[in-house]
Amino acid sequence: MTLQDALFNWLQIRIVADARPLDEAAGKTIDFFEEILREDHGVSEFEKTEADEYRLRIDYVRQGEKYSVFFDREHAERLLADIGSNPKYNE
Repeated sequence: MTLQDALFNWLQIRIVADARPLDEAAGKTIDFFEEILREDHGVSEFEKTEADEYRLRIDYVRQGEKYSVFFDREHAERLLADIGSNPKYNE
C-alpha cells in the first residue's frame, strides 16, 4: 500500500469514527491504518484538519520532516455516506 493510499484510508475511517464514536470496528480500523503509517511508511504524527469547503488536509511527520497532503472532501466522506445509507449498519 502506498503512503498516499494509507493516508486516504486513514482519513476515511477517521471521518467514520468521528461521526460514529461507538463504532468499535471503526476504532480498530483506525488502529490498523495507523500501524501501517508508522511501521511501513515511517510516519510518526498525523492529524486531519479542515482545508476548505472542498478539501481536507492531513498534516504528518515522516522521518523528521513535516508534510501536508490534501484530499477531496466529497471523496473522503464517501465511506461515511455509504455506511449511513446502508440499513444493515444503522440498526
